[in-house]
Amino acid sequence: MYDVIIIGAGPTGCVAARELACNGYKVLLVEKLKMPRNKSCSGILIKKSMNMVRQYFGEDVPEFTMCTPTNNRGMIFTNDKGQEYRYEQEGLNIWRNSFDYWLSTKAVEAGAELRDGTAALSCEEREDCVLVNLKGTSVYSEKAKIVVACDGVVGSIRRKFPHTPQSYITTYQTFNIGSIDLDYHYFYAYLQPYLSEYDAWFNVKDNYLIFGVSVKDTRNLEYYYSEFIAYMEKHHNAKIKKREKAEKWLMPHIMPGCPIAYGNGKVLFAGETAGFLNPMGEGISAGMESGYAAAKAIEKIDLNSKLDLKTLYSFYQDNTSALRVYMQRQWSFVAGMASTFNYMKL
Repeated sequence: MYDVIIIGAGPTGCVAARELACNGYKVLLVEKLKMPRNKSCSGILIKKSMNMVRQYFGEDVPEFTMCTPTNNRGMIFTNDKGQEYRYEQEGLNIWRNSFDYWLSTKAVEAGAELRDGTAALSCEEREDCVLVNLKGTSVYSEKAKIVVACDGVVGSIRRKFPHTPQSYITTYQTFNIGSIDLDYHYFYAYLQPYLSEYDAWFNVKDNYLIFGVSVKDTRNLEYYYSEFIAYMEKHHNAKIKKREKAEKWLMPHIMPGCPIAYGNGKVLFAGETAGFLNPMGEGISAGMESGYAAAKAIEKIDLNSKLDLKTLYSFYQDNTSALRVYMQRQWSFVAGMASTFNYMKL
């Protein structure tokens, strides 16, 4: 019997696992893929994320997780009218596979057990525990007093629960060899509706030119991607010599008011699974903060007697209230910049 099983070894799950393990809880951290695993992501740590790494892990992000240019200097938005907005801020350019792997080693060093290459199929709530059905080399089950699902929108756990619907945005990005007349130290976001159904972006990692678009309807991916490449060729002299790879991913479609699904019974949701996501897909800081908040809420209740779920959820919601307000402000800010996101205005 584990005290806590945490599903998903991204930033959200690793923060929760390390916090609980540091305080003596018996923790199992389950990851569907073998570590280090790929995660489609811009891989930009904003200043807030850098501070959280220092706060939650007691050290700075190690150099081996970084790519060039190492220092990100901020974001440059182009709104739906073609106007440019520049926001300078210190940041880091990292590879998510290396970064997430490092976070998982910190959780293990604290005492958590990591079981990668193991998919969580479902959770069955019992009177005295949660039965988590897992699939590694075989199908089997483990028991926990409580579960934290941090497996994102691609995971199966939240989708198995009734009354917790979630809609999705599909992201598509390519890694290319070539050249472009833009400063590699910035992340560029384009909000023109003729370039995507959500947003489009450009950034550089180890000399790969990364072009991405996001859509609500996957049938429109190739069309919007072609339009975006044509735009970048015309406005920024983009020249692609070779496409190295392409990848797709899902992220939650955040709705007005930033509604959050905190969990169901003895299964808490955190990170993107719960709906914590900032504009332009910045989910690392929101994931770490919500993972830490879930862990601190668990620490407030007695796992060795009948669980006081009302108190658990009350603590969890209180612990994430500032994060949700921050999310609402960020989304409202973007809505004021581009009519594409008018529906997100406070």
